Amino acid sequence: MKKFPHMARSGTFVVVGLVWLMASQGLAAQTTAGVSEKDFLDEMPIILSVSRLPQRLDETPGAVTILDRDFIRSSGARDVADLLRLVPGFQSSTSFEADAPQASYHGVYGYYSARIQVLVDGRSVYSNFFAGSVAPGLMTVMLDDIERIEVLRGSNSVAYGARAMLGVVNIVTRHSSDTLGTRAALTRGENGIQDTQLGLGWRTENSSMRLSLDERGDDGLTGSNGHNRVQRVNFRSDWQVSGSSNVQLSAGWMDIASGKGYANRPGDGLRDVTFENKFVNVDWKEVLSPDQDLVLSFSHNQESYRDVAPYLPIPGLNLDGSGTTSNNTLTAQHTLRLSPAVRMVWGAELRRESVTSKPLFNTAESLVDDFTRLFTHAEWRLRPDLLLNGGVMAEHSSVSGSSLAPRLMLNWHVTPEQTLRAGISRSFRPPSAFERRSDVRYSFNNRLLSVTFLARGNVDPEALLTRELGYLGNFQWLKSTLDVRLFDESFTGYVDGVPYLVQLGGKPYAPYDYFNVDNFSIRGLELQWKGQPWPGAQLGFNQTFSRMAFPSPPSETKLVVAMPESTSTLFLTQQLPSGMQFSLSHQYSEPLWVQRSGDFRQYIHRTDWRLSKSLRFGHRRGELAVTVQNQGQPYADYDSSFLFKRRAYVTLRIDN
Repeated sequence: MKKFPHMARSGTFVVVGLVWLMASQGLAAQTTAGVSEKDFLDEMPIILSVSRLPQRLDETPGAVTILDRDFIRSSGARDVADLLRLVPGFQSSTSFEADAPQASYHGVYGYYSARIQVLVDGRSVYSNFFAGSVAPGLMTVMLDDIERIEVLRGSNSVAYGARAMLGVVNIVTRHSSDTLGTRAALTRGENGIQDTQLGLGWRTENSSMRLSLDERGDDGLTGSNGHNRVQRVNFRSDWQVSGSSNVQLSAGWMDIASGKGYANRPGDGLRDVTFENKFVNVDWKEVLSPDQDLVLSFSHNQESYRDVAPYLPIPGLNLDGSGTTSNNTLTAQHTLRLSPAVRMVWGAELRRESVTSKPLFNTAESLVDDFTRLFTHAEWRLRPDLLLNGGVMAEHSSVSGSSLAPRLMLNWHVTPEQTLRAGISRSFRPPSAFERRSDVRYSFNNRLLSVTFLARGNVDPEALLTRELGYLGNFQWLKSTLDVRLFDESFTGYVDGVPYLVQLGGKPYAPYDYFNVDNFSIRGLELQWKGQPWPGAQLGFNQTFSRMAFPSPPSETKLVVAMPESTSTLFLTQQLPSGMQFSLSHQYSEPLWVQRSGDFRQYIHRTDWRLSKSLRFGHRRGELAVTVQNQGQPYADYDSSFLFKRRAYVTLRIDN
């Protein structure tokens, strides 16, 4: 495929216009019963996940980005992590080297995404293996099954507990009644890209069901061991039990098989690893009256991780990082209207997290953490133009103790189309099992060779105080919207690994332990603009400015460079004659820390484009699309020697 010239640098597309995300924030917002799905410029979208109350976008207690089905498809992305790089304040990685492609808000801290919460239809997909991660959870469902993704940019522990310290990504899948019949898609392209999707939907008298099977595979980053494959099976059933009661059942299986290590270093940890996930989730909703309803949810999740690498200098010695986890969650939630001016939701959640790994903890016993959560949120309309959101989460961990996460946010409708918001919240993140109990030793013939991690439990939960101001404007005469967030996020007791000296068996070792090492603030501004500048076009732009402030010198220089001070994203979709569509995105980032490369940082200029043609096969619809990712120079991802090069691929899709 002929190579196109690289897009203009960041300054050029900033001049093009303050634009971003026309397709991402509301053209197809799925709503609760009684609210129709309309174009964003006609009606504010309804947000389901921020406060656990369905709320208009201009009345939520925080800044929200919506990635809808049209945006997801036109972006050409192959997974959710790659989509999130187009959300203000997010950084993402396509590497499978840690556990799976990951995304983090306001900095990639360490090697895992442990400070945001990811939900799939309200079910937490946070993995408590290693130091905690949402990366495997981002791979749970195939993109074609997603109705929209709601991203709250900011702390939300008040609604979802400790894992939501920096934000929440809620993946809402399509209702099974919207996916009846058969669907199929086939993708082939450069870098060994081979993706296959198959969906089947059917209806019974009172229910509808969907079964989805897919495989995503490629050769990974240049310089890495590559050959990554993700296989998934997902089932969803929506059953109308009665006129006031319905049940949603979801179940699934996922297997991630990936290569790890350095392609040019055959003796340096080359191996294949697997991550298997199984889950089941049941949601029962009962409408008690026109003003209240009750939801009961139960989810069970199992994970199995296998990572064994031969240590070539000593034949017969393996470096092992395998283990299993199990999570069970039971939630009860009651929503009611107390008066014409007051709505509220309250409830409780019991969650048990268990992790077992002799290689990581030097014990065959399971490490268990039981969470008990009580939450409430109230929305009080003080007057027609003034809305007060207030909530609190009381959480108790059987390991880390108790915490209280409150939030208060005031939304003022200056005019029906212009809204100002101001708020404050506090959240906590308890240390993971690995940060509290890690004990990684390597022995051979009953002789201790090395101790790399030996945690002594001297670590407290991290705390975050968030203060923010916001603005949301809808400009009908310009067919555009503008969202601005000004934030100050103050960390206390940031947890990081620090080596120390210890004597074991009369010999000295220098393993890592985890401590609360730093206090700092992240301050900045996020801007998100979208509009329809001409017929058939959707144009958007986002911009993030951020800076870290330390009251005293940080413990590690990598923390100072953990996030870029400025990032920009441009996105354009243009409808063309004869059922064709062209999409273009360009991402610019000032120097960004590459995770496993010391203090190494780099600028990122990445341009993607997609050209599609709608098709007809009798009564069926289809699409043929060509996508090119990173039409320009390679950039490092996760490691300075791992390069993301240009990838071109073709997708043939057939729908009902």
